[in-house]
Amino acid sequence: MSTTGATADPLATLGSLPGVAESVETVRKAVDRVYGHRIMRRRSNAVTSEAALRGARGSAALSGADWALEEVRRRTDFSADAEARVVGGALRLTAEAGQLLSIWRQSPLRVLARLHLVAVASEGPETGRPRQAGEAVDEPLVELPLPDAPEVSGRLEGLADLIIAGSAAPALVTAAVVHGELLALRPFTSHNGLIARAAERIVLIGSGLDPKAVCPAEVGHAELGRASYLAALEGYVSGTPEGMAAWIAHCGRAVELGARESTAVCEALQRGAA
Repeated sequence: MSTTGATADPLATLGSLPGVAESVETVRKAVDRVYGHRIMRRRSNAVTSEAALRGARGSAALSGADWALEEVRRRTDFSADAEARVVGGALRLTAEAGQLLSIWRQSPLRVLARLHLVAVASEGPETGRPRQAGEAVDEPLVELPLPDAPEVSGRLEGLADLIIAGSAAPALVTAAVVHGELLALRPFTSHNGLIARAAERIVLIGSGLDPKAVCPAEVGHAELGRASYLAALEGYVSGTPEGMAAWIAHCGRAVELGARESTAVCEALQRGAA
């Protein structure tokens, strides 16, 4: 998302795109239904824990490690192979996201660097910093043109400035832009999809839309499918009003589906089946 020549609050401008207000309202109603469930008054921690697990599973699926939920639940070793490492990275990022809320609004680039360190879980010269000229990116499931290192640096700074400045835009709009921009840029040499979805989670929680993290958008993104996800991302990358609105609506639908998932968890807990 280029901010060159933009208004003082470009995120708020996106909120006025056709159909976006409707998506925002639909998401708010879906979130309110979860938070209004009687189980949330007594066992919200259990719902949050289950949402985190399911969100991590969904994020990993979109990055090529589509494991059954029970397999993710029972595993303790996530170092055996490439898919296991992806799942492990998703679980670590989901756990870490809630610890970074206070830092995000002051230093989003620091948070992104931390997310990469957590996802990789190893040290190397490329870990925890944006990629440099000539460095390859391991993100085979996103085949869009890759911005060069100077463009990545400039757009990351622009994104950070928007977050620090704050916006009157609805949380859904900000979360969608953060998610889309990170996927479009792929600023790190690896794990960009996992990081983009973790950053979306941070915005949704930190904004107050989903403070208890019980509406995992990652679940919805996975349920909507990789093809739909990538098609919507292409709309974001196009920069057209229609493309941007479609991406925001896609992210809104993902949050709705995450809320529906946690509503089902609440119902199961109420029945004593989970």
